[in-house]
Amino acid sequence: MNTLFFIRACVVSLTLSACATAFAQVKVVYHLNEGVAQAYRAMGNIRNHLAADPTAKITVVTHGPGIDFLLDGATNAIGESFAGSIGDLASKGVQFKVCNNTLTTRKIPKDRVVMEASVVPSGVAEVALLQANSGFVYIRP
Repeated sequence: MNTLFFIRACVVSLTLSACATAFAQVKVVYHLNEGVAQAYRAMGNIRNHLAADPTAKITVVTHGPGIDFLLDGATNAIGESFAGSIGDLASKGVQFKVCNNTLTTRKIPKDRVVMEASVVPSGVAEVALLQANSGFVYIRP
């Protein structure tokens, strides 16, 4: 009788574990380092991503020219402001991160970074940390 109980307990435990894994929150890091055109594509990708999976945890990490859309007053190639899209996605939980090394190298003051974004010491290091330590999958639009 104890053996049968143990087997049933194991089956229930494995089933619950499989279900938890199947419904685990997807964590994604979008890596942007090419500039405004890449950022414009990424914003569309992220909107589509959230439409398909509203529970996804999305972090956008930028460095080099990839930070440009996260600076106050940034516009896309046709002159539309990024501010509305950034605010909308931030309200849905998307995090935006800007590389301090890039700010320093390009002599851009931190107060030019939009309020929805945070500054991290290194963009590439942040991408690596999110992947290695927090289980984020990597997307580069």
